[in-house]
Amino acid sequence: MPGLQLSALDVAFLCLESETTPMHMGAVAIFRPHGQVHARKLTTLLAERAARLPKLRQRPRTALFPPGAASWAEDPDFVASEHISHHHLSSLYEPDPLSAYASHWMGRPLDTGKPLWDLHLVTGLPDGEFALLLKLHHALTDGEGAYAVAAGLLDGLPHATRRPHGGSRTPAPRSPVDAVKEAVGSTLTQAGIASSVVRATRSSLSPISAPPSTERRLGLVRLDTTEIRRIRRSHGGTANDVVLAILSGALREWMINRGQRADGRTLRALVPVSVRGRSTGQLGGNKLSGYLCDLPVGLDDPAARLLAVQREMGRHKAAGPARGAGAFPLLAGRMPPMLHRLGGKAAGLAAPLLFDLVITTVPVPPHRLTLDGTNLDGVYPFVPLAPRQALGIAVATYRDSVHIGLQANGAAVSDVGSLRDGVLKSAARLLDTA
Repeated sequence: MPGLQLSALDVAFLCLESETTPMHMGAVAIFRPHGQVHARKLTTLLAERAARLPKLRQRPRTALFPPGAASWAEDPDFVASEHISHHHLSSLYEPDPLSAYASHWMGRPLDTGKPLWDLHLVTGLPDGEFALLLKLHHALTDGEGAYAVAAGLLDGLPHATRRPHGGSRTPAPRSPVDAVKEAVGSTLTQAGIASSVVRATRSSLSPISAPPSTERRLGLVRLDTTEIRRIRRSHGGTANDVVLAILSGALREWMINRGQRADGRTLRALVPVSVRGRSTGQLGGNKLSGYLCDLPVGLDDPAARLLAVQREMGRHKAAGPARGAGAFPLLAGRMPPMLHRLGGKAAGLAAPLLFDLVITTVPVPPHRLTLDGTNLDGVYPFVPLAPRQALGIAVATYRDSVHIGLQANGAAVSDVGSLRDGVLKSAARLLDTA
């Protein structure tokens, strides 16, 4: 029996999939146990919990109608333990063995003929810590929906597919007049987004474009939320504004170190925005729009960079997530699936003409999270790289830290450590102005 149909945007993410452009999200979660780590016990526990999540038992299957569509189907051969691996690290040959291992793991595409997830338990970290490395295909869910997967794998959180906001509501019936108004409004919105995309498309490639590569390099950066709050008290804006300003400073230094001109320049970031309503009860599916935010890498003054970010993000928020070129995910979600099948890869190759990198924020619940009683110490998310793009950045705030996951195209970025150090240096400079 066919399951829930994939949205057109979900199909688009499947169509973008290739060996050099794996379209999965990732997360590295680090745990700090008080005693010995029992790897077999943990992998057994994780397999039991994963088996209870319906979405993790399903794989995409081509549907007959509409043309090009797909639906989720239960995998008759599903065995949760086959998606879970254990690896014990050795620190003899790598200065940062977890990042090195995670980089190789992140670069391997998922098998789209099977349920679209993968989980690795990594032991052998300093001070007895261990890590969970989770991969979820973007067709399965967006960053906010990924919370429901984590909720099913960790302790004390619901194993159901409901979101943290609560259950679904039955929509009120609409009159024919309302339906016509909505259809007309939707058509006008789509036309406006399409027009904005055409105007925003640049004639030359991104200054940080990259050749296709199967190699990935990951960087993990942690910032103190106390320092972020101190900067906000001094300069105003939101915590997200502060993080974007810090990243702008890091990208400026990174470009200069690569021999590229930064002064008088901007880098355009796609900042995804969730449009997932509180009444949505589904675990999966993408409910996304976005902003195209010009990062002020051309400004050397960190306070001036923050002010520029505040103005830019304020302008986008005033317009709303359903307007402007950054809302192209909404447009993609309303296109016939067959168009994605026929032209998805070609459209993906044009991504550097529209934006230079993706910077996304992944929601993490504020309360303490544990696995088999062991406290979660940090969680670093990773966003997939669009075709021909060198960098992708994801941010998650958990407890007293902001965790930043850097993913780089290995053919374009020889050492992600310089960018990681640039984030810390940029944060320190901005803090000095407070």
